[in-house]
Amino acid sequence: MTDTFSSQRFSIAPMLDWTDRHCRYFHRKLSGDTLLYTEMVTTGAIIHGKGDYLAYSEEEHPLALQLGGSDPAALAQCAKLAEERGYDEINLNVGCPSDRVQNGRFGACLMGDAALVADCIRAMRDVVSIPVTVKTRIGIDEQDSYEFLCDFIGTVAQQGGCDTFIIHARKAWLSGLSPKENREIPPLDYPRVYQLKRDFPALTMAINGGIKTLEEAKLHLQHMDGVMMGREAYQNPGILAQVDRELFGRDTPRVDPVAVVRSMYPYIEAELSKGMYLGHVTRHMLGLFQGIPGARQWRRYLSENAHKPGADVRVLEAALALVADKIPQEVM
Repeated sequence: MTDTFSSQRFSIAPMLDWTDRHCRYFHRKLSGDTLLYTEMVTTGAIIHGKGDYLAYSEEEHPLALQLGGSDPAALAQCAKLAEERGYDEINLNVGCPSDRVQNGRFGACLMGDAALVADCIRAMRDVVSIPVTVKTRIGIDEQDSYEFLCDFIGTVAQQGGCDTFIIHARKAWLSGLSPKENREIPPLDYPRVYQLKRDFPALTMAINGGIKTLEEAKLHLQHMDGVMMGREAYQNPGILAQVDRELFGRDTPRVDPVAVVRSMYPYIEAELSKGMYLGHVTRHMLGLFQGIPGARQWRRYLSENAHKPGADVRVLEAALALVADKIPQEVM
């Protein structure tokens, strides 16, 4: 990571059921500088769950763990465990609007209790030396005035000591809309987020929501310290191949998507030997060749064959044969 830019300059959003460790390993093959986030992991899963919810590959760094919870002691315990495991950042989810999250009293509903969020951040900062950050919305339900947003940010920054916020530029409706609808129906308000950065110049702020191209990211970076891209980065991962050059000023060679696929083979073979199914990795790779002739055949072949018993990297080789010779040299 270069010292010239904030570590938040470009990141991929935490996305439930999408940004698992296989996805992140793949994304890291496309960009070395992008900050990667885990899916949201609840404190209860880490403390009481039977699986290893903190597992990741060393190649994923820089890597942030997003926590879901509202109990300061439990959050502190999980933050400490995460730091011991080598995570580079802890992020508190104050943006997810799902019913399941509200019932556990975390996510977007926490915007209504800034003092509690501050306590949570302070508890984590007291026990770790890595950054502790907040991802939030611009409001919830009827509490969506700019004054409300400033009060929330000010309280969490001053009382909690939080100096980095990722702002999803939509408010959240806690009832009446599904999580999917909450990502699409509340209107985006980028100017409000820009104003927030102007009013809190000492804080590091990244913007999130509806960002689809690196050109858009560059426009946002004229106002903000960072950009977080979500669904576009997942559904069109080829875009990540240009991030290091376009946003971090790296003089890196152009990324060959076919070579990226083949560079995944040792990882995939190691995971298959542990009992994983090929589809658990390849589902994250379906969009790699978006916009290239043969992309549909690539997606279809993987979708139809990666979950079959005994499927291995030969399935990927066969899928590559449908697209590899159709890639223009200037694509990536």
